[in-house]
Amino acid sequence: MTEHTVLPERQPTLRVVAMPSDCNYTGDVFGGWIMAQVDIAGSIPALHRARGRVATVAVNSFLFKQPLFMGDIVSFYARIEKVGRTSITVDVEVYAQRDPEKPVCVRVTEAKLTYVAVDETRKPRVVPKEE
Repeated sequence: MTEHTVLPERQPTLRVVAMPSDCNYTGDVFGGWIMAQVDIAGSIPALHRARGRVATVAVNSFLFKQPLFMGDIVSFYARIEKVGRTSITVDVEVYAQRDPEKPVCVRVTEAKLTYVAVDETRKPRVVPKEE
């Protein structure tokens, strides 16, 4: 049973359309494609908070709740959950809007990733204090 929902009332961090090259021969989007997009979306608030380069150090959790299909408009909502000395943990929620004739919105994926702030030599550095 597909549970319908609505998009959060804030701007998405990233929004893309699932294209044929992102799918298998039956039109289902590859899980690896979704994971890559989640990593991109999660890195955006992390690099802004770190005020510079970050590297993914952990995928703490990743749950596929619903399939994603070719043509779905995919919205990624990322928010910082925790800031450590050198690390930033980000929650990412993923929604799909599909079927323009009978619009449906479903939550398809949720994930938690940890990034580490790195310097120009790619060594961990302290995350600056918030201003």
